[in-house]
Amino acid sequence: MTGPEKTEARKSKILEAATKIFSEKGFQDATISEIAKAAGASDAFVYEYFSTKENLLFSIPREHMQKLFENIEFHLKLIRGAVNKLHATLYMQLIYYSEHPEFTAVLLLILKHNRKFINTDAHKEIRDYLKIVDRCLKEGVESGEIYADIDPYYLRATLIGSLEHIVINWLLRGKPENLMDAFEPMFEVCLKLIQKKPETPNCPLLSQKNVEQEP
Repeated sequence: MTGPEKTEARKSKILEAATKIFSEKGFQDATISEIAKAAGASDAFVYEYFSTKENLLFSIPREHMQKLFENIEFHLKLIRGAVNKLHATLYMQLIYYSEHPEFTAVLLLILKHNRKFINTDAHKEIRDYLKIVDRCLKEGVESGEIYADIDPYYLRATLIGSLEHIVINWLLRGKPENLMDAFEPMFEVCLKLIQKKPETPNCPLLSQKNVEQEP
């Protein structure tokens, strides 16, 4: 293993330990000493890579969001239709959350409520993910699948807000027991709000037939 590879491995181990401790104890009650012990390192070792506890917290989402972003982008190349792409994007996000509950707790219960986090490099990864959702919505409006008279910001807020509400309830109350069981009902409700129903074609022959059948 090369020097840079060793450095990344050490940082990953610290971030993994920090994610676990923060998710269990919260940011305020967690200490660098606890995180260092969980990572099998010293306090000085942690500070060698992360200048403060807050800097350590803000560094957690980057790798996770990059993986999620790359996975979604790969699969969207194989999918046709804006609504189908939107479904796949949110579904893959929920799968990732369900498979990484400690990271999800840190992201939704701690970081989302920290104003400073918005100005970090790690938050850029979240914005990149949101751009995928925006792109799907824009494609849907242009193709006529999604209503054009609703502000895209509110469309995205409805979708992401609904999904995160379900996830937070799962984190705090353990309901639903299987997080993925909640996805289809949630998506169907949102779809009724944003999806344009296909218009019934006006067929001249059918209209003429109906006229002829009238007494």
